[in-house]
Amino acid sequence: MLTPSQVVDTYFLESRHQLLEIAAYLDRYDAAVARAGERNGEAAADEKKLAVLRRALEIVAEPKPAAERTVALLELFATV
Repeated sequence: MLTPSQVVDTYFLESRHQLLEIAAYLDRYDAAVARAGERNGEAAADEKKLAVLRRALEIVAEPKPAAERTVALLELFATV
């Protein structure tokens, strides 16, 4: 079993990388929307998926969640 410090040391870089990928995804989406100008009929589906991702980020960021974050995310993603 790892100590708290070992968990941070072991997984920090990988977690940082994954968060940067999410930020880049959201930036690419924003840039695509800016280039496209007027949104088309796909906007509602896009917004629902993005709302789910934003909610997922909130769940991940909760310092003391009521349930395991992984379980909460799986339940959230089941709604998409």
